Amino acid sequence: MQAEIITIGDELLIGQIIDTNSAWMAKQLNSIGVNVKQITSVSDDATHIVEALNLAQTRAEIILITGGLGPTKDDITKLTLAKYFNMELVRDDETLKNVEAIFSRLNRPMIESNYKQADVPDRCTVIQNKNGTAPCMWFNEKGKIFVSMPGVPFEMMYLMEEEILPRIKKQFKLPFIYHKTILTANIGESFLALKIEKIEESLPKHIKLAYLPKLGTVRLRLSASGDDEQKLKTEVEHYAQSIIQEINEFVASEEDIPLEKAILNFMAKEKLTLSTAESCTGGYIGHLITQHPGCSVVYAGGAISYNYQLKESILGVKNETLTTFGAVSQQTVEEMAKGALAQFKTDFSISISGIAGPDGATPDKAVGTVWIAVASKKSTVSKLLQLGNKRTQNIERAATAALTLLLNQLKDYVK
Repeated sequence: MQAEIITIGDELLIGQIIDTNSAWMAKQLNSIGVNVKQITSVSDDATHIVEALNLAQTRAEIILITGGLGPTKDDITKLTLAKYFNMELVRDDETLKNVEAIFSRLNRPMIESNYKQADVPDRCTVIQNKNGTAPCMWFNEKGKIFVSMPGVPFEMMYLMEEEILPRIKKQFKLPFIYHKTILTANIGESFLALKIEKIEESLPKHIKLAYLPKLGTVRLRLSASGDDEQKLKTEVEHYAQSIIQEINEFVASEEDIPLEKAILNFMAKEKLTLSTAESCTGGYIGHLITQHPGCSVVYAGGAISYNYQLKESILGVKNETLTTFGAVSQQTVEEMAKGALAQFKTDFSISISGIAGPDGATPDKAVGTVWIAVASKKSTVSKLLQLGNKRTQNIERAATAALTLLLNQLKDYVK
């Protein structure tokens, strides 16, 4: 079963809004056995929308559309769909009641454009949107299913989970799809491929291996599809364990989770705590950690010590160290890590100091020079990174490297 996603809106094409809807929808569709053939973004232009619809139905049985259902003049999706299917717009009583109830609850008056939210193509199946005024419209036309949903993420997600996915599952006999993800760190994609080459070559045709690299990590995803759920799971797990045994030293997690979450899980299991001392990353490591619910079990907190004074007063870095070696040095970053360990009374600490760029270079320290350190009650280890000249990438890469260094120390700590 093939699906195509069409997102509509000028704001997507000029980069004003990032299309997160498509990635989320694709994941949900895949989980029920529907393959996404293509994702297309088009402008708020009737001609472009029609072209996208014509092409989509040549590739897929299910076409999911988001966006362009608001009350303003640039929201033309509904009118375009009505013309495309030769339907008339009619006012739907249930939708009107929903719109009126929302405005009543908000204690706001309705104007004509709000009433028009209840106008729908006459032969579509209307699915009420309990989180907004724009209804979802389901079309069975030309031997295909077309579904038009609002582009507002929480409205679309509600409709997909509560209405669209159950209807698709009921209407079609879908295969079972099983994924197994292995998160690796501290090894490049090409070296990883070389290490598991023989295992990859031995995979049966119905099991595929994908490499999903990100700065500092590579996710290995085994995917299989078929009718026998238990057989697929058993097969995939067998090959996954073979891979894990081959690259065990580089495995961060056997789940599809980010590196910092893998570390949090590991430390929570071992009842270990963590603190951070950041300079050039400006709290980015702390942000990565605290976006995960329950992180307080492990993470005590940290310091963003950008200048010399705060490095000294908060983390206890010696003035002599800073004046002799500078903020971006092995000596300073190790004292930062030890200071965080003492100040926040944790089992482990991460510290980081560097020149993120694009300026700040010195004759002996180029942009992208970063020192990272990890301290514990047993030891303090540090590492020099020579990164590029892109500030955002340097911050992300440095944070990932620091987390990877922490993971390595954690593995040694519990041996």
